[in-house]
Amino acid sequence: MTIPSAEGFLQAASCLPCTAEEERELVVALTREAEENVKDGDLRYLVSYSWWINWQRYVGLIRADDNDAEMLPQSPSRPGEIDNSKLVSEESSSVDNEPDLQRTLREGEDYTLVPQEVWRKLHEWYKGGPEISRKVICNSPTSKSYIVDVYPLRLKLFDERGSSERIIRISRKAKVRELYSLVCSLMNVEQSKMSILDYYQMTKRQKLTNLNETVEEAQLMMDQEIIVEMKPDDDWCSDLSTRSNNELALIPLEPSTSAFSIAGGPAFSNGFSPRFGSSFSQDNSFNPLLRDTEDGYSSFSNGSKDDIHGLSGLHNLGNTCFMNSAIQSLVHTPPLVEYFLQDYTREINTENPLGLQGELATAFGELLRKLWSAGRTSVAPRAFKTKLSRFAPQFSGYNQHDSQELLAFLLDGLHEDLNRVKKKPYIEAKDADGRPDEELAEECWNYHKARNDSIIVDKFQGQYKSTLVCPHCHKISVTFDPFMYLSLPLPSTVTRMMNVTVFSGTGDALPMPYTVKVQKNGVCGDLIKSLSDMCCLQSSETLLLAEVYDHRIYRYWNPSEPIFNIKDEDKLVAYRLPVGSENLLRVEILHRVVDSNTSESLFNLRKLIGSPLVTCIPNDFTRKTDIYATVSALLARFVRAKVHTSDESAAKLNGNGPSLDGIVLTDNGASCEEDVSTSHVDEEAVEEEHLPFQLWLTDDKASRRDPIDVDSNGAPGSTIRLLMDWSDKEHEVYDIKYMDELPVVFRPGFMSKKNRQEAVNLFSCLDAFLKDEPLGPDDMWYCPRCKEHKQASKKLDLWRLPEILVVHLKRFSYSRFMKNKLDTFVNFPIHDLDMSRYAKHSSSDGQPPIYELYAVINHYGGMGGGHYSAYAKLVEEDSWYHFDDSHVSSVGEEEIRTSSAYLLFYRRVGSNSCTSKNDKMDTDMVDSLDA
Repeated sequence: MTIPSAEGFLQAASCLPCTAEEERELVVALTREAEENVKDGDLRYLVSYSWWINWQRYVGLIRADDNDAEMLPQSPSRPGEIDNSKLVSEESSSVDNEPDLQRTLREGEDYTLVPQEVWRKLHEWYKGGPEISRKVICNSPTSKSYIVDVYPLRLKLFDERGSSERIIRISRKAKVRELYSLVCSLMNVEQSKMSILDYYQMTKRQKLTNLNETVEEAQLMMDQEIIVEMKPDDDWCSDLSTRSNNELALIPLEPSTSAFSIAGGPAFSNGFSPRFGSSFSQDNSFNPLLRDTEDGYSSFSNGSKDDIHGLSGLHNLGNTCFMNSAIQSLVHTPPLVEYFLQDYTREINTENPLGLQGELATAFGELLRKLWSAGRTSVAPRAFKTKLSRFAPQFSGYNQHDSQELLAFLLDGLHEDLNRVKKKPYIEAKDADGRPDEELAEECWNYHKARNDSIIVDKFQGQYKSTLVCPHCHKISVTFDPFMYLSLPLPSTVTRMMNVTVFSGTGDALPMPYTVKVQKNGVCGDLIKSLSDMCCLQSSETLLLAEVYDHRIYRYWNPSEPIFNIKDEDKLVAYRLPVGSENLLRVEILHRVVDSNTSESLFNLRKLIGSPLVTCIPNDFTRKTDIYATVSALLARFVRAKVHTSDESAAKLNGNGPSLDGIVLTDNGASCEEDVSTSHVDEEAVEEEHLPFQLWLTDDKASRRDPIDVDSNGAPGSTIRLLMDWSDKEHEVYDIKYMDELPVVFRPGFMSKKNRQEAVNLFSCLDAFLKDEPLGPDDMWYCPRCKEHKQASKKLDLWRLPEILVVHLKRFSYSRFMKNKLDTFVNFPIHDLDMSRYAKHSSSDGQPPIYELYAVINHYGGMGGGHYSAYAKLVEEDSWYHFDDSHVSSVGEEEIRTSSAYLLFYRRVGSNSCTSKNDKMDTDMVDSLDA
């Protein structure tokens, strides 16, 4: 394809180098070619995701008919300059040509990545910037898979002979050998004459001697220090202190990269492309005390606290507050503390293919022992994060993550590492066959325990009952499944407020807007039912739900369609029509501005106004007089109060229009009329010069206009679409403001203040979680009796409650174009959480399921950034503390309840494994680590 030269154009916006179709075809072709021929060293460029979406709409890569509930109508306007400013940190160095990225960016939400040739074309067409490029890195030569290091490791390089500091960047996948080569080239010194040491927190630690491991395996973290140490009797060839402080510019920074998706698909938040796995070296041997002394710590300045255990903070290694808060909650769980302070190595399962060969459990156990050592205030969990990143690449890097996601992975990983079952037996699930719930539940639990038996299962796992009912044959299916935590929706996330404007289909009332509350996972029939109750719909009436876009009927909503397909920015209307109106002839009336100065040749340029009106008439009432009488009746309520027309034809039309109240539908769908007549209307009344307004026949896009036939218009069962001209004359008679400016379904932020002030309790969240609800259309259930997938109703019940109950409050919601967090205050009990009315099965010891709160994970701020911290209770002291990364402070119990609470940790009262106030926890063996 030949692209016209852009030279000579004054502005790109006024003279386009390509049409939208040409841009689309060229970008798609270049992207396909780049993906098919990707190789190590290729470049990918970051582009603002919001700009990318607007461009895709402009060129037609996103259309309104893509059957995507999140899609918006195609944007007709050309996007402006590329604006990547929100991707760049405000603290970026002005010395370096490459800007620093914000540390919390997510691919598919904040940015997308495009090949180098695509970026060049986009920049040629739209200008803008700044330019942000990244390099493609080969992840596995054998499988030819690639990764992109969006966030290369940033290190502070020191010289032991001087105070100068340099900033260098290197990929976390680079070998230590490459780090040596980079430093040697910068300092102009031979590798044999120097060594690089881990200088974390300005303290010399181990030398980097394993040249074959990656810098991440060497436990080098973002923004940490390294120091160069010269070997004795060697002279420097270069002195750091004499060089200019050019920091970032010292490294030949070649751009590194990330994804290859034309649409910017979903990505992990780890700085790597979602298509690529991790390739960490596996040459480290298993060692329970691997690098035990490397996680630095410092002592309490107050000697009186030396005997207090469990008050150590955790260093933030770079956006690791999500991990720190989850760790602090778990290491203050009494059963886990007891377990890991004892000799747990006998239960490590190194043969489990689903586990991590015991390395994760060992790393967690060693970290817990350090945190429970007396006199330690702050620990750097570098060894633990390295293990976590090695086996879960989604948590590598330095982006913010969801603390609940990490907690779920960590508990599951600990379970598999500590699973007492060495060989899992194959057990075929049996059908209920009408057996009692108690028998079936016990059988399912025994089957689960036969394959899964660990301290995590013993303390954290419960069992719930799931009941599915087929809506057609009423087949009931009951299953019992284990759970590790409860993810409770907030009541405001279960329901949805929706604005709908109701129009009369008979002209007996003005349009009226209503706001209704419906279930988010419901169907349009639920919305219609709620709206019918609110607008006092008669038994002889029904509602026809439609979406209006650009003053036209964009679509009619079927009652069986899911509500989540309706977007907040849509405009909904509902028309009151007689029951059985689907057997009548539907009439749609669109409105068009008529300007006496505009010629008829410019018909298509005349814009539509107002909202469409919809009514229905008998199939044989399609004469010109019938149509005009119907429209006149619909407009009767819109007549201005001070207008007194002497137009007799209008009066006749208004007085002789077909009344829908007189239509009676028979069993076979035919219609007969009682006292409905327009046949006696004087035909002269509808002569052109006597008509009260002008109507035309048109299509669904109002792109044409045809005269209305005198005798018959339309075919039975079809829709007649009319176009009404609005000149100054019509505006003087009718007030169009009642059918203009429709409200959107929901305006974001309109009720946000109310939502923040709204308070709910934990029990209402539990009720919402356990409520009977229909399955979504993407989660259909296969009915064995109907032999097909059905949208069954689902009911959850808590059958067996665990000793440690973890409650996740679902505060975050995601869509393609919007992220949202609810700051709703949830009032949760700290003492005596009684779950008796929710537990369907009593515990084996006969104790009531009453729980005490012992830890809380908080999330502050919004979706883009935010911060995590934890409240945890020292059971031995019966006192609460706030763990905010490395800062630990005492906090009152009355301060625990906040609107930031995200995860709640409860322990059952009276459980034998929980340490009481009188039973001092054994920390002597931990203190021995100080020696």
